[in-house]
Amino acid sequence: AKLGDISEGYRYVKLARSLIDRVGSTESAGEVISIGTQVRAYIEPLQAAFEYHNEGYAVSMASGDIIQAALNIVLICSSSLSAGVNLQSMREKSDEVTNFLYERKMLIFVVQMQCFQHCVLKLIGADEKPAYVSAEEVCNILATNSSVTAVYFFQKAYVSFMFRLYDDSKHYTEKSLDFIDNTWANLLVAHSFHAFYFGLISFWVARVSRDEQQQQWLESGKRSKLTLKRWAESSQWTFE
Repeated sequence: AKLGDISEGYRYVKLARSLIDRVGSTESAGEVISIGTQVRAYIEPLQAAFEYHNEGYAVSMASGDIIQAALNIVLICSSSLSAGVNLQSMREKSDEVTNFLYERKMLIFVVQMQCFQHCVLKLIGADEKPAYVSAEEVCNILATNSSVTAVYFFQKAYVSFMFRLYDDSKHYTEKSLDFIDNTWANLLVAHSFHAFYFGLISFWVARVSRDEQQQQWLESGKRSKLTLKRWAESSQWTFE
């Protein structure tokens, strides 16, 4: 699916799920559900992904797979903005999830959720800035994990774009794109969000700028547009 064939990836996801159900083993069910659901969301309604991830969380906890339990609930939160979840509900859910992660010292996930919390609070208009992880710890994780770094800067670019902060939108988009090619190997729903907002920001910068980078930003926007067009062929429900 990450290579571009969503339909084929979806077929393998359904096959993996049917094998898990047939065998009746829960040992790897959490991982199959967490990763498979991200592909399903390119075909099925995004809201349905929450049900799958909740199931993935439950079976992971039952089998003692804390990492996959954490991944399932983190992926619920990361998709909630685009699924139209109420901001206050997102705030409460993100607090719950971050506490779960922090209690288990899962700092990489905590950094991701802390950034998401800042994003939600900014959109709500709250001045709170949760700090489960110190600035030094955040810097250490960002220095060693390209996937977290790309998401970290995307969230900042997204918030800046929502408030029409041109310079910050441009800056954080550039920072995120510097790391985007070295992120997770599997396809995530977040990749579609990134393509959409990076496309909007790229076209915005191309319209405003009058320097030698104008064409570069225009091409960046076109790439995002073509990517979304390809995904839309897989699921009009999600990408219409």
